[in-house]
Amino acid sequence: MNERPSRLGLWLAIVMPGILTAATGVGAGDLATASLVGSHLGLAILWSVPLGAFLKYVLTEGLTRWQLTTGTTLLEGVMDQWRPVVRLLFPLYLLPWTFFVGAALVSACGVTMQAICPLFADPVHGKIVYGILHSLLGFALVRLGGFRLFEKVMGACVALMFVTVLLNAALVEPDWLAVLKGSVVPLVPAKEGSMRLVVALMGGVGGTLTILCYGYWIREEGRTQREQLRTCRIDIAVGYAATALFGMGMVVLGSHLPAQGKGAALVVNLAHCLEEQTGSVGRWLFLAGAWAAVFSSLLGVWQSVPYIYADFLRLWHHRTNPPPVSTASRTYRTCLAAITLVPLLGLAVNFKAIQLLYAFVGACFMPLLAVVLLLLNGQTRLVGREGRNRPLTVALLLAIVGFFLLVGWYETQK
Repeated sequence: MNERPSRLGLWLAIVMPGILTAATGVGAGDLATASLVGSHLGLAILWSVPLGAFLKYVLTEGLTRWQLTTGTTLLEGVMDQWRPVVRLLFPLYLLPWTFFVGAALVSACGVTMQAICPLFADPVHGKIVYGILHSLLGFALVRLGGFRLFEKVMGACVALMFVTVLLNAALVEPDWLAVLKGSVVPLVPAKEGSMRLVVALMGGVGGTLTILCYGYWIREEGRTQREQLRTCRIDIAVGYAATALFGMGMVVLGSHLPAQGKGAALVVNLAHCLEEQTGSVGRWLFLAGAWAAVFSSLLGVWQSVPYIYADFLRLWHHRTNPPPVSTASRTYRTCLAAITLVPLLGLAVNFKAIQLLYAFVGACFMPLLAVVLLLLNGQTRLVGREGRNRPLTVALLLAIVGFFLLVGWYETQK
């Protein structure tokens, strides 16, 4: 006789795609970028973390609304409307983005594991060896384990990373009044490059291109009807709320533990600083949470980004009635192998530089996605009356575009 699932089990089933999005979107970007931004700008910049998470919620909700209303992925909708342009430009963005993100993730995994288990006298050598091993482990879990094992491993990593990072943020005893003020008052310290750091932080909170993967994950969970949009909204909100808390925790840590050094020295210095303030418990908690964050991010990208490639390539070859996207397809598996191996070439690149670079490049995807959602979800003939953008959604999407245009103009004046 089958047992009825518990309330906790039902709740986890609802929020799991959002948790996957959160785990994939945070990690390498938040670990390095948030701590670096906190070190340079302090607690005054905390407001940008929940704002970035909220903007990602707006974008993910629009993507989900399109998919559940039309029955097609957003990429399929874009290809249907602007096929020649997308076929030309999307690979020019997707290929370098994949390399930068993949290289950052394997570097972050290598750095963190070398700090936890320093078997190699040379930290750079340790980063390379451990980075390769983590990339291959991610490949094995995705290729051989299937989606359910992927969910379980990600869930365990999420629990570990959020608890340890937030606990460490509390252990450093920050100025809670300054935390509250920095969370609600949108100020940008008058320092060189501060606006670029704000954009990098907002771009690194909750993922960038990986937002598209939420649509594939809800299909894995059997959500295909518009009536399930409310469930998805709850799911997305929980995921991005957790994301915001994690990002703010990393900024708090960075503001108290100046992120000095490069490459492997970044995580090692943060851990040593924590040990000086909170003892060995704080150090090991940080290292455990850091590893869970970066490895869950790597695993999420390894599982999800091949979906995007497989979807794009099937639409490239089939203008009408394309076959469904499948993790069992040769295209998906080939792309998984490529994302496992090619980014390993980036292990020789400076970790600090590549983290900021991929976060900034990733942030450029946000205004582009906002424009796409304005155009697609703004047409009644495509999504019907119920699926159309509401006035508030239009205003928020326009604000996303306007904000990044303003920041781009500001940067060109320097």
